[in-house]
Amino acid sequence: MELNDITRKIIGAAITVHRTLGPGLLESAYEACLAFELRNLGLKVEQQKPVGLVYHDVKLECGYRLDLLVEDQVIVEIKAIENVLRVHKSQLLSHLRFMDCRLGLLINFHVDVLRNGLTRIANKLYPSSAFSAPSATSELIF
Repeated sequence: MELNDITRKIIGAAITVHRTLGPGLLESAYEACLAFELRNLGLKVEQQKPVGLVYHDVKLECGYRLDLLVEDQVIVEIKAIENVLRVHKSQLLSHLRFMDCRLGLLINFHVDVLRNGLTRIANKLYPSSAFSAPSATSELIF
């Protein structure tokens, strides 16, 4: 399945969860409901997946966890906060690098309209041989 198809399904499922629950709950509630919706769509979903860190050729277990890994390709970081900060985007980008994934979604459910809480972060989305890709790493905001 292509990345755009996966992210389209994730965003649709997130909108369903947000319309049903609204803002104001804990991140863990949104995570559980989104994972439920995605599995109902037939997608492979891993929750709270450990992320290893390689430092000086040594793999370290530092306690980092992904909220969701969908189809072994897209990382979903879930927030329920007033304002998404640059550090939250940096956190997702770090997870993408550590997991060697190309695409992640940062979804903040603490908004009135979920479209305002979506951030798409790419890590080396285009191969180096691709036509004039703007940069190896980019942030795309919906």
